[in-house]
Amino acid sequence: MKEATLILDSRDEAVLLFGNRDQFLREIRQALGVQIIGRGEQVVIKGEEEAVDSAMRLFAQLRGALRKHGSLDLEMVRAALEVAGGHPERVLTLASEGPTVPSPVAAGPLKSVRARTEGQTRYLNALRDREMVLCAGPAGTGKTWLAVAMAVSLLRSGAVKKIVLVRPAVEAGERLGFLPGDIAAKVNPYLRPLFDALNDLMDPEQVKRYLESDVIEIAPLAYMRGRTLNNACIILDEGQNTTVSQMMMFLTRMGNGSKIIVTGDMSQIDLPPNVESGLIDAVERLDGLDGIAVVRLDERDIVRHPLVQRVLSAYGTGRKPAIPGTAWPSKS
Repeated sequence: MKEATLILDSRDEAVLLFGNRDQFLREIRQALGVQIIGRGEQVVIKGEEEAVDSAMRLFAQLRGALRKHGSLDLEMVRAALEVAGGHPERVLTLASEGPTVPSPVAAGPLKSVRARTEGQTRYLNALRDREMVLCAGPAGTGKTWLAVAMAVSLLRSGAVKKIVLVRPAVEAGERLGFLPGDIAAKVNPYLRPLFDALNDLMDPEQVKRYLESDVIEIAPLAYMRGRTLNNACIILDEGQNTTVSQMMMFLTRMGNGSKIIVTGDMSQIDLPPNVESGLIDAVERLDGLDGIAVVRLDERDIVRHPLVQRVLSAYGTGRKPAIPGTAWPSKS
């Protein structure tokens, strides 16, 4: 048996954490199998060591959500319980080889994610074994989807407390401040591929709850400066559209217990011609460093529709559209 004591800021905080008529407290006790005793500004937790540790993680998550939103509801508590409790029976299995992934599931036990190509096998092995992974490859190779699958796996197993999704907003040629809505709404269009992957791997309602309770956070790259992210899986998508200084800034946000995954496609750089891609620079600088994996995928790793591979191969021949009134250049 283990006993732990949590010191709160005030009795008002205790009231908000426990819920109306201790509704949240009963939910936590039942889910984790622990004794929870409120003594003014102190919360005493008793039970099996693993359960007490889970309860401490849970209250840390709930206190963070309370500071952000000013109140809690039952759905937010249940979402935090899934993270703090671990639920190993629902952990996403990341196998390095085997058949393709079955159709997406909405709820219940999660599926096993398996590599379909040799390159994806190397990628999954790197995601499991290294704390920092840079993956470069063309569209359709699964680099973003597998990164999100790893993040979900770590979250469900309790290895991390949150997922942070980051993307440089350069494609639209607009500043975020001119887009409507709060910061989440502004950056949402740029993170759509990441949300699609999340909704493939988790129930959409659960994704919504995680966003509301800050278990899943979305952030523009510019907003990462000055932060240190502990116990998080941080994914930077479209890394080829970062500058060298932006990439260095992002990679140094890594805190204790965290994993950083950077994905990008070297053939889709939207930076001005005279600006060097941060992903290209990082791959050259960091390849071979201890604890860091650099994975390169190619057309052989494309797992979308077969036509995608043919289209990319055609564009890779160096042919350019003909000027009206002229013929296509012949291949040498």
